[in-house]
Amino acid sequence: MLLSRYERMIAGRYLLPGKGERFIALVAAFSLGAVMIGVWALVIVMSVMNGFRAELFDKIVGLNGHAVVQGYNGQLRDWQTVLAMTKATPGVTSATPLIEQPLMATFNGRVEFILLRGLAVDDLRKNKSIADNVLVGKLSNVTPGSNRVAIGSRLAESLGVQIGDEITIWNPAGQTTPMGVVPRMVSYTVGAIFEVGVYDYDKAYVLMPMEDAQTLLLLPSDTVGMIEVKTSDPDQVGDILRPLAAKVQGRAVIRDWRDMNSELFEALGVEKVVMFVIGCIIILVAAFNIASSLIMLVRAKTRDIAILRTMGATRGSLVRIFMTVGVTIGLLGTISGTLLGFGTLAIRTQILGLVGRITGQNLWDPKIRFLTELPSQPNPVEITLIVVVALLLTFLATLYPAFKAASTDPVQVLRYE
Repeated sequence: MLLSRYERMIAGRYLLPGKGERFIALVAAFSLGAVMIGVWALVIVMSVMNGFRAELFDKIVGLNGHAVVQGYNGQLRDWQTVLAMTKATPGVTSATPLIEQPLMATFNGRVEFILLRGLAVDDLRKNKSIADNVLVGKLSNVTPGSNRVAIGSRLAESLGVQIGDEITIWNPAGQTTPMGVVPRMVSYTVGAIFEVGVYDYDKAYVLMPMEDAQTLLLLPSDTVGMIEVKTSDPDQVGDILRPLAAKVQGRAVIRDWRDMNSELFEALGVEKVVMFVIGCIIILVAAFNIASSLIMLVRAKTRDIAILRTMGATRGSLVRIFMTVGVTIGLLGTISGTLLGFGTLAIRTQILGLVGRITGQNLWDPKIRFLTELPSQPNPVEITLIVVVALLLTFLATLYPAFKAASTDPVQVLRYE
């Protein structure tokens, strides 16, 4: 929308009304503030939701892969053959055999439910989600036959254990005796404590070498629980593993990350859409405020508009002038809201801490939020969409006042002047 010199001059004058029109300026300021708040809220919410989903996905995939080939009754026999078929499947980048079993651990009278995971030593040390997040101790201490394990930081906290302490792991499926089944109890030394950043994992996981897990669970050496699979494209994991599913049918079942975490990611998707709609409603309210301020400006400037018309101003000129005023308010609000949003994201942790100290509440409890820290990942496409929506709504809000100003009849206005 190209403006002539006098149109730009008049639009600039109308953006800063005179002394007798301070109320109009106040309404315009509120409109700008409302647009800013709406855009600010959308930028923060969408970035945090994206960061939460991406961080959660990375943590979950880091420990569980994109899919698992799981044996029936928790046992996958002749797993070497299945492992070879899995690695030979096009699109599969890695395949890791493991054992996973819910059990119970005790220390000094404290009891906690755990999720025991047995891995080959090389696979355990190559897992970046674990190896890069060891807080105390060393994974090199966890070797077959050493009776050493690595445990999550929250579990260590709950049990009150440190490096070198011994925990007792109970396997209820123990040995059968004339007196019944006797639970198997084995003591293990804590060799490393890790923190992957997902509360449920840090609260439950106990990692040990595959051979020790087989001994504890009384499994033969040719049996594991499942094979963890990673693919070249997580979103196409179903198509990639479809040929493998046909080969292992009757021996195992394949479950991908969408099946295992469908409720969680669906809830995140729904929440993201809802928050976007709520943010758009805030911007829509701001657009109505802009329309209101422009309508009042048109009524206040009726005489000026009539004079401009008698001096040769066209209807199109008046439309452009008032649309420029409204769009400028929306543009300033959008830019300031976007910058404020990025600034808030940069210091989000400090803001959470400050509000927590003021209110005395833990606003980011990892027991509820899954992750230990508030994540953020701005998406350029979504930020652009937010800006476009804000500008579009403010543009639409200017149409009625602008055409109302253009339809002013100078003869009627100036008849008695």
